[in-house]
Amino acid sequence: MERLLTHINSPEDLKKLGLDELPRLAQELREFIIDIVSTKEGHLGASLGVVELTIALHYVFDTPKDKLIWDVGHQAYGHKILTGRKEIFETNRQLGGISGFPKRSESVYDDFGTGHSSTAISAILGMAMASRSNGDLTKQHIAVVGDASIASGMAFEGLNHLGVADVNALIILNDNAIGIDPSVGALKKYLTNVKKGTAKDENIFECLNLNYSGPIDGHNINALIRELERLKQIDAPKLLHIITTKGRGLKKAEEDQVVYHAPGKFDKVTGERLKKSKGAEPPKYQDVFGHTLVELAERNDKIVGITPAMPTGSSLKFMMDKMPHRAFDVGIAEQHAVTLAAGMATQGLVPFCNIYSTFLQRAYDQIIHDVALQNISVIFCLDRAGLVGQDGPTHHGVFDLAYLRCIPNLVVFAPMNEMELRNIMYTAQLGLNGPIAIRYPRGQGTTLDWKNEFEPIEIGTGRCLREGTKVAMLSIGHIGNEVERAIIALDNPEKVGHYDMRFAKPLDKQLLRTIFERYNHIITVEDGCQMGGFGSAVLEFANGERLSKPVTILGIPDKFVDHGTMEETHKMAGIDFDTLFSYIQSTLDQCG
Repeated sequence: MERLLTHINSPEDLKKLGLDELPRLAQELREFIIDIVSTKEGHLGASLGVVELTIALHYVFDTPKDKLIWDVGHQAYGHKILTGRKEIFETNRQLGGISGFPKRSESVYDDFGTGHSSTAISAILGMAMASRSNGDLTKQHIAVVGDASIASGMAFEGLNHLGVADVNALIILNDNAIGIDPSVGALKKYLTNVKKGTAKDENIFECLNLNYSGPIDGHNINALIRELERLKQIDAPKLLHIITTKGRGLKKAEEDQVVYHAPGKFDKVTGERLKKSKGAEPPKYQDVFGHTLVELAERNDKIVGITPAMPTGSSLKFMMDKMPHRAFDVGIAEQHAVTLAAGMATQGLVPFCNIYSTFLQRAYDQIIHDVALQNISVIFCLDRAGLVGQDGPTHHGVFDLAYLRCIPNLVVFAPMNEMELRNIMYTAQLGLNGPIAIRYPRGQGTTLDWKNEFEPIEIGTGRCLREGTKVAMLSIGHIGNEVERAIIALDNPEKVGHYDMRFAKPLDKQLLRTIFERYNHIITVEDGCQMGGFGSAVLEFANGERLSKPVTILGIPDKFVDHGTMEETHKMAGIDFDTLFSYIQSTLDQCG
């Protein structure tokens, strides 16, 4: 039997199918997603869970005239396949290929870019208000939001406004009790009671003045279509509550929803993950953080851990498992996480607030107003700092050095290896007179034997790794290992000095004075943005001290770096091994 999906290249093609053919199409769409993701990698469980919903939405609504937003693009793979990207879907998240998230520049069907959660309600409300303002009263506006995402503060802000807005907008609450990790909080308990039929008489969404319907089975495609057709006729703010299973259609993905959110390569038939046959390797920085935090917490009973919905990804799960009353997943709520940590610290606790660099951007006012302004000793541990690879520009953590360095009272540190990460965590919990941000990258460190005895680090001190005569390389963070590799490969490595500066703030000014005195040319290297980052700090220092040696800043240029492998993104940014080697060698040649 010929596959239905073969003929589906747009929602118009989809609409030619009969209702009785749609379940078969859903099965084919699932198989297509599994087939590609099993070999190319990517996000899996979320898109498998909304296959029927995706088909129903494009069957009922007139996209792209009607506006459709997917809150966090993890669940938008089926949407991409049905909207003209089926033939190129195997390029998903690959260099030069389509994005793993909805992207406005990629397709007219991607109405809003959604790499971070909880933005869809505000965006769809803005579109609906614009349609009303333009006199277009027939256009539909739909946002699909997960139960973890809708618990975020921004989502509630959007719902609060939506309930009093005279607009035609539909929020679809995709309730599967999990985001990346299992959903948490009082709203999750409420939704569980709704599903069981034991919720209190008043419905929270009806109390917010939304036309509520559900919960209905999100895998019953005919029921979905009937309800969407009915809701289409209601010109008012409304919310449809659907129940789905993340990973639906692949047994392993249904059984282990956390791992199969993004499982890597796997056997498309059995679902078994393919193990990489490698020998002993250095640990991931996130695991060094997680194990070290447990080690420190066993010695210091004031230590607590906080993460906004990323316990597995950040490895705070280790502490949550061993010390559940001292480690807290607060849900998708970065602002709350930061201010919660501040409140804890005022009462003598030692909070390690563990947030991906890209997500800390969402709590910028809280860092300034609630922590730094009051000089409260919160320890920020920023995972996934720098370029992160295939998740692309929504997730690259390249702005933190710049956006944190300008905040008074805040120390900013980046370890070059696992031991430095352990030592700065140890130092921070001993007690600092204010907050500190420790930023470390996605992926592996450098050392197999990484469980060193703790040693305190003096705040604001760098270290000399090698002395030279002509050119000084000043690196901060893990990128220093690549700098060291490049220096070793040079014709005259003895002419190049290398300094692991460690602190973007405060700078080691005494060490910098020695460097400017000794070398002809200074090159700074960072896996953060060139503008306003570590290199800028060195230039500011040189200007203030009236030092005139040439300074070159190597870092992320003033553009959003696209998605690709870690190596490819570093090459795009000009901080890969080959670029570093060539630049250092040419600078040496000019210096003579």
